[in-house]
Amino acid sequence: MSDNRLGTAVSPYLRQHAANPVDWREWGPDAFAEARERDVPVLVSVGYATCHWCHVMARESFSDPEIGELLRGDFVAVKVDREERPDVDASLMAAASAFTQQLGWPLTVFATPEGRVFFAGTYYPPTPVGQVGSFRQVLAAVLDAWRERRSEVDTNATAIAAAIRQGAEADAAARGGAAGDQGEPRLPSIDAIRSVTGQLAAAEDATYGGFGGAPKFPSAPLLEFLGDVAADGDDDAAAFLDRSLRAVRDTELTDDDGGVFRYATKRDWSVPHYERMLYDNAGLLAVAEQGQARGITDFLRDTLRRDDGAFVAAQDSESTMDGQRVEGAWYRLPLDERGRFAPPPLDDQVLTGWNGLAIRGLVIAGARHGDAEMIALARGAADAIVAGHVRDGHVTVRSSTPRGASSAPPTIEDVGLLAEGLLELALVTGDVAFAQVARSLVDDGLAGRFAVDPVLAAAGTVTGEQPQTALRSGTVALAAAAAVLAALTGDAGYREAAAVLVADRAHTGTERPLGHADALGVALALQRPSREVVVVAPVDDPMRAAAVAARRPGTVVGTVTGEQAAAWTAAGFELFAGRDLPGAAAYVCHDRVCGLPARSAADLAAQLAAGATG
Repeated sequence: MSDNRLGTAVSPYLRQHAANPVDWREWGPDAFAEARERDVPVLVSVGYATCHWCHVMARESFSDPEIGELLRGDFVAVKVDREERPDVDASLMAAASAFTQQLGWPLTVFATPEGRVFFAGTYYPPTPVGQVGSFRQVLAAVLDAWRERRSEVDTNATAIAAAIRQGAEADAAARGGAAGDQGEPRLPSIDAIRSVTGQLAAAEDATYGGFGGAPKFPSAPLLEFLGDVAADGDDDAAAFLDRSLRAVRDTELTDDDGGVFRYATKRDWSVPHYERMLYDNAGLLAVAEQGQARGITDFLRDTLRRDDGAFVAAQDSESTMDGQRVEGAWYRLPLDERGRFAPPPLDDQVLTGWNGLAIRGLVIAGARHGDAEMIALARGAADAIVAGHVRDGHVTVRSSTPRGASSAPPTIEDVGLLAEGLLELALVTGDVAFAQVARSLVDDGLAGRFAVDPVLAAAGTVTGEQPQTALRSGTVALAAAAAVLAALTGDAGYREAAAVLVADRAHTGTERPLGHADALGVALALQRPSREVVVVAPVDDPMRAAAVAARRPGTVVGTVTGEQAAAWTAAGFELFAGRDLPGAAAYVCHDRVCGLPARSAADLAAQLAAGATG
């Protein structure tokens, strides 16, 4: 008799498997305690709700009653949603890298009852394909090893856990040791950071654009780094960014409604992998040109936005066409014909960190392109997340759905990305309340107030946040937010903390930029002299647009009314003190020492141009 326990899960991915003839458990100490009691291995299957190959493996294997019976008798089966539990996913991915470099989802992991991985792979077919064994064969081989070579299994599991632990300890030591003897963080030089564009250029596909061969990813953090270097005065980086953005915009990777797919399976950007993730689209907004940003915004507003203003995680690759689940078929229809069929379903999770990324992207794009709707959408998302996922200035919920809040603990991704997004919103709208929440979040993040999963802790396999190629790092976002707070408050401790957070990642990024490009961008900003631009003027004053144009690494721009300036000062953001003079004024400051106020957009532009070098 089936004992599948996923029917009450919050995660949409787990609920997709609630009808499987598999005795699925959610990740947690209870599942591993059951495995210890029965002395059986644990199968952990990791995926997410819009993952095509996860759907395929579910149909082929997890819906098979015979597979269900085999798992019921000889394993404890655990389902994990990588979006709900990125900490678990990161740890299991680190372990899986000992067995394969072709990492992805579904991730199929076998662990001891102590939570230590001894074998792993990804998708397994129902029958052998080439050198890839069938799922049944894999289960049989794992059971044989468990029963006949148990000491070897335990030895391998212990060694893999030790390697993960050593890697985590080395990362922690690097962060702690990133400060020099005098307490000054060691960051890569500006020249070393800017030279990375040469490495990226060597990997550019001169024929089709983008990086490398197939598959092709939009790699938003990498593109934003090119934007940072371009804003720092590198014309070659600007041209490189433009070519890369056009490759994304003018190919099949971008749908007719403006939304961007996760990746293309072909070198020429054709045959997309049709799922559409919030994080890809949100990340691209930070660098997209006006038409591209408008298209992405329309997709976020019309497809991923909930009624309360928050954004859900993704849209599926598959849709039901004429009674059959088909990948990509709905997207290949002309826009005016799509209405005849139900659209691909949504992953309806609202993730704190991903919404923070969307808030940031919408604000940056809205300010750059003068698009008030983008900023309004950002404010709507911020209001929804602060109301539903934040309590007393602390992130308390990582993931929620219409079925409630997940018990998964918030991560540095949630804290860092939300803090950075709220600060961007506060500086553009002048609403100090968002900055106050962001300051509390940054303080939490710098204090390391994150729950540690008990299973990973007991196994010694807590990895911390791992570098990513598609999603801006929460650690890097926390550093960027801390650097902004240093400029706003005058507290140099924030700036030093920012440098410590990114120093090791940035040094690694000068040699291996993929996965570390976001850290390089923040390091570049920290290496530049601090410049602050404060505009105190009505919302329609031309000086506001002139100030936004001054955005570059190392520069913080704030636009407020006179009343708002007083509120910022009262809240402890000293940069705004004394800035509520009669009439509109703009201040260009260097390390918070300001020159005479500009009284017109032309005057402000002249001051900015005079200080543009160095």
